[in-house]
Amino acid sequence: MNSIHEKEKKLNEALKKLNLTNPQNLNQKETISNLDQQKNQLEIEKKELEIKYRELYQNYEKLKLKIDELTSHADEEKKKELEFSDKIDELNQETDSLLEEIDKWQM
Repeated sequence: MNSIHEKEKKLNEALKKLNLTNPQNLNQKETISNLDQQKNQLEIEKKELEIKYRELYQNYEKLKLKIDELTSHADEEKKKELEFSDKIDELNQETDSLLEEIDKWQM
């Protein structure tokens, strides 16, 4: 009886080993290996994209500041132009008044 149990045990071990080398398992191992490689590649690409995103965001922030500065500068220039126009209008009015006074004195 012992020999039958021993033979059965050895047979079961041999079957387990055969199952491990089953071509279907090899295909699964290859598939898993391929998926693992793809996962690693995607992780590398993700890291590269994150770095590029950070760089682009930093550039965006710099450009946004520059635009704000330029807008502020343009607003200041417009304000100065309006003040200048107002002063010219005042001078024109004063000139007109002076010319009227001169005309009165000449008559």
